[in-house]
Order: sequence, then C-alpha cells, then structure tokens
Amino acid sequence: MSESKAVIFGCTGPELSSSEAAFFADTRPWGFILFGRNIISLNQVTELTASLRQSIGRPDAPVLIDQEGGRVQRFKPPLVPQYPSGADLGALHQANPEAGLRAAWIMSRLHAFDLHPLGITVNCLPVLDVPAPGGHEVIGSRAYGITPGVVAAMGRAACEGLKSGGLLPVIKHIPGHGRAGADTHHELPRVDASRADLSARDFVPFKALRTEVMAMSAHVVFSDIDPDHPATTSRRVIEDIIRAEIGFDGLLMSDDVSMNALSGDFATRTGAIFAAGCDVTLHCNGNRAEMEAVASATPVLSGDSLRRARDVMAAFGEPDASDEAALRNEFEGLMAAS
Repeated sequence: MSESKAVIFGCTGPELSSSEAAFFADTRPWGFILFGRNIISLNQVTELTASLRQSIGRPDAPVLIDQEGGRVQRFKPPLVPQYPSGADLGALHQANPEAGLRAAWIMSRLHAFDLHPLGITVNCLPVLDVPAPGGHEVIGSRAYGITPGVVAAMGRAACEGLKSGGLLPVIKHIPGHGRAGADTHHELPRVDASRADLSARDFVPFKALRTEVMAMSAHVVFSDIDPDHPATTSRRVIEDIIRAEIGFDGLLMSDDVSMNALSGDFATRTGAIFAAGCDVTLHCNGNRAEMEAVASATPVLSGDSLRRARDVMAAFGEPDASDEAALRNEFEGLMAAS
C-alpha cells in the first residue's frame, strides 16, 4: 500500500476492460468505487471487484459504494430490497427513539449482508448533514433529521451496523452540507452562516463521530471561514475546522473531483485538493482522460495520509454472527410500525 497513489477510481461498465486493468496497474489507486453502471448481477459484481483488486495486485484494496437507501441506492431490486431513506428512519426515531436507533443499526447490518459477499468493503454512509431552511434537496430526505443530536445518534447506529457486518463507513459530507442552497454536482454553493452558528449545529454530528476512520468532504464554500474556496480545497477549513475543531484525524477523501462545484481542469482541481490537506481524492465516472489528468497530479500515499490509510486497513473486521432472516423480519416490523 505504500506504493499506492492517493486516489479512488471508478470504471466504466460491468466488466473491467484490458485497457482499464493496464491503467490501474500503472497508476496503482488506493481503492475503487462502484456505481449503478457497474451492476448487472451479484455474480458479475463479485467478479468485477476481484478483477479490480487483481489489476493492482492488492487483494485487500477497498471497494466503495454509495448504498444509503432511499434515492441513493446503487444496488436496486430485485438484486436487493429497496431500503428506506434516512428521513424515513428519522421519522421512526421521532415516534420511538429506541426503535429508530435499532432500525438504523439493522439497515446498515443488512447492507453489509448484501455487500460483503460481493467484495464491497466500504459503504459511503452515514449522511451526517443537518438540513436547514433554504437547503437544497440534494441532501433532503437523505438526512436523518434536522436536530444535530438526532443525526449524530442515528449516524452512530448506522456506523456500528456496518462495522458489525465487516464493512467500514464514511461519514459525509464533512464539515456539513445541510445549509447548501445548490447541488454540488452542478454548481458551487455558498453558505454565509457564521462560524458560531455552524459550530453549534452543522459541525456537531461530525464532532460526535470524529473517531470514525473515513470521511468525505463537502464541495461547499463557508464564507465566514474561507470565502474563496470550498471546504474540499480550503486549507483553512481542513486544518482549522475538520482537523482542529471537529477533531477528525481519519482518512479525509474529497467528494467527487468531477463535480461542477469545483473549477479548473482536472489536474488543477486535484492539485488543489491535496494542497488543502485532503488525504485521498475521489474520481467516480471512469472517464479515462479525466482519470489520467487526476493521476498526473496525485501523489503516492505518504506521511500522515499513509498512516491514516493504514489505520483504515487495520479497522476492517469480520462480520458478526447475526441471523440475516431474523434481522430482515425485525426490520420490516419496525418500519411497518412507523
């Protein structure tokens, strides 16, 4: 792993092409991420994750996915059930806090039952963003609620459920995306709330879960902290807020470098991400020309970033002895009661 480049890449389809395999062998990404375009069947995904790891000669390389439930769910029926959204779980918590926390844990444990046998080892949840009035629906129903304490508690339960199933979570989108008034896939949002207000609300869930080993950044400008750069490319946000105030010392990955919230060509974007203090950059769409540009500006993992990446690898555990059928039945009962 000490030879790995500090990048996570996607691939274009359900099978790894010989050209992609050669590119990955040459660039040695630290990990990979899957999307709906990569998924046809469970056996096919198992073969794909094995091929990705074989291309770089690392049988333990992390393979990530966004399998939240609700509208962000890369595996869909009939391959896996349609899971409820974070807001659905939050509604259950509002009616019955104990049942809500149990449902958040079980749903993550069920995700692990779905994903772990396929070679997927990281699920990019929980969403710890706290929506605020005027916030864009890009977060919306993905959030557990509008109260920082509830979001933190539900997020912690979700993390524990994944870890009980042998997967690792990624807390996102640090230091908080809930106030953003635009979709970062398309444009750069600017949040003008004071640092004091952000500290009292938006940062709270991330501070509560700061000991998790991975986090994903927010492509959001916080004007009272750094008016010129989104968090992903802001050394001030990363050093003063994420590392110091929130206290997160895990592996910090960027949100997708290809999102239109970022500016400049791909090498420029990538350079800015690392200059700001991110440990790993994320490129999702599998576009070869973009990946080549990202790779050209991506360093080999070293120093604190290598230490954090090693901490991630050391954090993987074996699945517990949970009874899948029993948990599915319990989950259905909990959600039906809501």
